[in-house]
Amino acid sequence: MKFVRQAWYVAGWSSEFTRIITRITIMNENIALYRTKTGKIVALQDRCPHKSLPLSMGRLIDDNIQCGYHGMTFNPEGYCVRIPGQGSIPRSAVVKNFPVQEKNDIVWIWMGPPEKADEKEIFHLEEFDNSGWKSHQGDALYFQSNYLNVAENLVDPAHVSFVHPTTLGNPESENVTVKTDISGEVLVAWRWIRDAPPVGFFKSFGNFTGNVDRWHYYYLYMPSIAVIDFGSANTSWNLKEEERHKGVRVFTVHFLTPVSETECIDRWMHLRNIQIDDEEVSRKMDEMFRLAFDEDKAILEAIQQEESRSSNQQTISLAIDKAPNVYRLRIKRMIENEVNSNT
Repeated sequence: MKFVRQAWYVAGWSSEFTRIITRITIMNENIALYRTKTGKIVALQDRCPHKSLPLSMGRLIDDNIQCGYHGMTFNPEGYCVRIPGQGSIPRSAVVKNFPVQEKNDIVWIWMGPPEKADEKEIFHLEEFDNSGWKSHQGDALYFQSNYLNVAENLVDPAHVSFVHPTTLGNPESENVTVKTDISGEVLVAWRWIRDAPPVGFFKSFGNFTGNVDRWHYYYLYMPSIAVIDFGSANTSWNLKEEERHKGVRVFTVHFLTPVSETECIDRWMHLRNIQIDDEEVSRKMDEMFRLAFDEDKAILEAIQQEESRSSNQQTISLAIDKAPNVYRLRIKRMIENEVNSNT
């Protein structure tokens, strides 16, 4: 399986990286990350070019990383600066250095050619900078699932009624048509459920006593970042689509990082416009999100198991698959364009 490499992926939350060497895997590549004494993040190929021992099994000497086998030492740029007992250093004594950036307490890593990395392309939401919103990082959820299946799930409002009946959905939305917009760079799928009971999430955090108008907007950014804008408002307000800011509104953001052909990590966080100074609300929201996302995990890992088996059965496509189908096509084209640009 090929991956989109010319993109910024989340290596982890900023809090995950210290002066202790951390090993991560992205697209089947093992990478060693650590901070220099000034706090800068370094990301190097986690494999010594001598005998292939992972550098993450070594140790830091000042800002350099020393292999734990024979002591070859590499600087933050990946060049060998010392071979014990040997004065000359071969030109081939180098490990790959990955461009990294920190933004919004997130560590981003570029997996493509370093010269094509542009930090201005790093994902950003204006709500990160808005004092009227609370930003809160959640967990790193490991999926034994192809990241494409997980991404498709994040541009699919139709599954919510069936997979999350007690948290994010309820039966009232089952027959509500899903709308899509595939005209721009970001794929969008959404629906409004008017004059219906609030879902479990907003019963807990919205303090609604009667029926509400509620919405789900799913935004999928290439190649694997999703923002879900969902919320509720009193039915009597009769909110228009562009007036969602007047209601109780929450964004969940999912940063999908492919680990291998059948594994990925979903680092999720939320932003909210209610009770922004209450850390107890953040904790309780995390608990409910974990319940919902574990429901997704069970479904998607079961799908991966079935897809990994040999079968002659053909899958079918439904009207609700419009955005996921376009997503697959765009990923395919992105990979083809990268391959062609390197030939």
